[in-house]
Amino acid sequence: MYAAPVLPAAPSTTPRHTARLTLRPYQPTDEAAFFAVLDENRSRLQPAFPARVAAVQALPDAGRVLRQFRQDWQQGRLYVFGIWHTATGAYLGDISLRPSWSAPVSAEIGYYLAAAAEGHGYAREALAAAVQFGFEAPVQAQSLTLRCRPTNPRSMAVAEHVGFRPVVARRRLWSLRGASDIVHFRLERP
Repeated sequence: MYAAPVLPAAPSTTPRHTARLTLRPYQPTDEAAFFAVLDENRSRLQPAFPARVAAVQALPDAGRVLRQFRQDWQQGRLYVFGIWHTATGAYLGDISLRPSWSAPVSAEIGYYLAAAAEGHGYAREALAAAVQFGFEAPVQAQSLTLRCRPTNPRSMAVAEHVGFRPVVARRRLWSLRGASDIVHFRLERP
């Protein structure tokens, strides 16, 4: 008989700060900023975040998605942080952790930034903060993973800068498109 994993209490929603950024769960007042970044960056985010782009077609959709993020946070399914520039208050993008609660616990990280926010080191700062969050209580992941497209070398460089290493995959018989579609990265708990 399968026993469902016991999920820990929801983590604190206290904002996390880096040198230049504030990472925090979304609030209802973030709806317009969240929608604007997705809408302005729709075509460039579509290949890597098709579900997110499809789910947010209009401003009311953004509110629904943000409510779902709050519910997912409380239930331990997905922890999504909006990324904000601390000094200016500008919304830059988001970063999320999706835990797998089966032993050993792991979590997959996903992130994106608005085009205007790229190239400033914000992704590295946000990823380092997400790694810390993933390895500490209550998540306490033993490993963290993320995926990048080979056509996005900047994102791969961000992952490697923070300590992730590419995973050498076995032959992918399940993929007709081959091993070049996605590069998988992994970081073990120190």
